[in-house]
Amino acid sequence: MARMKLRKLEEYLQGVDGFEQPKILLEQYPTPPHIAACMAHHMQSQHEDIEGKLVGDLGCGCGMLSIASTLLGAQLTVGFELDGDAVDTFRGNVVEMELPNVDCVRADVLQLIGSKWEKSFDTVLMNPPFGTKHNAGMDMRFLKVALRLANRAVYSLHKTSTRSYIQKKSLEWGARGSVVAELRYNIDASYKFHKQKSRDIEVDFWRFEIGQE
Repeated sequence: MARMKLRKLEEYLQGVDGFEQPKILLEQYPTPPHIAACMAHHMQSQHEDIEGKLVGDLGCGCGMLSIASTLLGAQLTVGFELDGDAVDTFRGNVVEMELPNVDCVRADVLQLIGSKWEKSFDTVLMNPPFGTKHNAGMDMRFLKVALRLANRAVYSLHKTSTRSYIQKKSLEWGARGSVVAELRYNIDASYKFHKQKSRDIEVDFWRFEIGQE
């Protein structure tokens, strides 16, 4: 499992069911299988941050990143998701794929600071709401929580246009951030306000080391 090749991982992830009716207020954009596979594969192959580790997935949606981590040998993966419909889909995916050691907790990510989950994970990964429309600043609020839950590293996607701000804030919060890849994230036309069939936005894939001043 842990040595699964990138192409095989992506093939598995193409079988993950997504949102049936995406909710605009929660910015429910699914993480595409290709991006999820590349993220997880990099985390393991370059930093050994998945295999045998305790992994948390914030705003996990239907489980794409959680399942990717499990397929690469995480000891335990716990996803956190506010939306009950997404939690049901997540659990259905796990049952259908017969995956052990992965679960989803229905919870508000922003309420996890000070909970039993603080400093419970070696690695936290997430594809947070990008903080647009009704959710201004939401990605940074997610990042602040993630840095409190992880002992080792946090991986996250953020719009490239916010790079310098994220670098500054992560240092203030006691982590050293580095952009490990630049992506073009394709958002399908899930909502009526999208005029085109789909659109690409420039996104940075970040790794934050915990406790690095």
